[in-house]
Amino acid sequence: MREYPSAPGDTLIFENDRVRVWSMTLEANGGMYDFHQHHHDHVILWPDAGLAEAQQLGDEGWPLRQRAEPGLVLFKTVGSGGPLTPHRIRNLGDTAVTHYVIELISEPSPSPTALPAEMNDRGETNYA
Repeated sequence: MREYPSAPGDTLIFENDRVRVWSMTLEANGGMYDFHQHHHDHVILWPDAGLAEAQQLGDEGWPLRQRAEPGLVLFKTVGSGGPLTPHRIRNLGDTAVTHYVIELISEPSPSPTALPAEMNDRGETNYA
């Protein structure tokens, strides 16, 4: 079985024994962050507006969409049963966008399985 990177961003900007904070910059017009997996429950913060699409391993096309307004926050419970399906993301906008992924690493997830994403009202997504 192939292993995929567990880094959910291109730059680690902070780490202690409880959290890891990553930034992910997607260049304009299709800039992509390739296949990776999330192993920890996490919060994603988009400080600026952006439009992206994602593809899970095995998907045909890029069926997952996200429109972020400034301040979009998304929380994802990965669950203790294993990492999320590998996926990749790309920028559909004509300017580069950076978002931040805050991994909760100090304890196992309280859920045995992945749960639907929770988010505030600053955007839309069809991510599960």
